[in-house]
Amino acid sequence: MIEMKVAGIALDAMSRTPVILLRDTTDRRQLPIYIGPDQAKAIIAVLENQPAPRPLTHDLFVNLLDEWDMTLERVLIHSLQDSTYYALLSLSRGELRRELDARPSDAIAIALRLDAPIWVMEEVVAEASIPVDSDADEAEKEAFQAFLANLNPSDFIQRGKSSTSNDTLESSDS
Repeated sequence: MIEMKVAGIALDAMSRTPVILLRDTTDRRQLPIYIGPDQAKAIIAVLENQPAPRPLTHDLFVNLLDEWDMTLERVLIHSLQDSTYYALLSLSRGELRRELDARPSDAIAIALRLDAPIWVMEEVVAEASIPVDSDADEAEKEAFQAFLANLNPSDFIQRGKSSTSNDTLESSDS
């Protein structure tokens, strides 16, 4: 899983449809998710710290969680099927844990209101994200290729006595 933050809301140039942009914490990948105008307004209101005069649906959900003493542990965007993203709200109350199916836009709107983390499965990021910093990606690729070019088989030969995982386990039992 990859933690992501809301980078902002944009409009698709062709369709004028709102798109929420999630960005990984290293600012290397961005995940665009098309959302409806109402969800875009609800998310922008939180991002711009503009409370609604009356509770919106997301505010109502947050109020219910608060009244029932429940915590939103995280949002997980877990799959992408036929151009549709799927998300879960991971909720807890004491030892009780539950996951609720949710649209990513609603899950994100709630997570922002509660300052809960947003996670995305690696497969979804690999399939649908776009690079933000292609220069850094290229530099990392070149550095890895240089590392591989300079490896010798002798680099893998153990020299002298070194700590093993058994040593670590034994010392933690003491």
